[in-house]
Amino acid sequence: MAPTLRPAEPEDAATVESIVQAAYNHYVARIGQKPGPMLDDYPALIAANRVQLLQEGTDTIGVLVLIPEPDAMLLDNVALHPNAQGRGLGRLLVNAAEQAARSAGYTTIRLYTHVMMTENIALYTRLGYRETHRAEERGLQRVYMAKPLSQTLSGTTP
Repeated sequence: MAPTLRPAEPEDAATVESIVQAAYNHYVARIGQKPGPMLDDYPALIAANRVQLLQEGTDTIGVLVLIPEPDAMLLDNVALHPNAQGRGLGRLLVNAAEQAARSAGYTTIRLYTHVMMTENIALYTRLGYRETHRAEERGLQRVYMAKPLSQTLSGTTP
């Protein structure tokens, strides 16, 4: 069965938090603190309709958080349960985020990641994102990246 996306509901908050913890926990030792996604208020994000879940059958295997901003869509979080990683599903979620941004009329999508998450920086660079700046926010050293979006829909949406 192909993975599908659905909006998160309030009762999904614990599942979302569990996937985020599992996806990011290995970074704690590397960066010396919890990464930003481990600190987010998922019940509030769900209530604001910012969270989508990647489902495979009845199993929730991933989380996508998008936040509309005045000048760009913020790709706030892509998290996959470790058992679902390495199958191209992260790229699938990024493609879905880009399509959602286009559908909402945005010409740019942006994101940030921790400076020590070098594999994420490399992945996003391969996907066409370019570094715009670096800054410290919430005590975290972040690399900010952006990608211009064509208005032609492409890629695969789950």
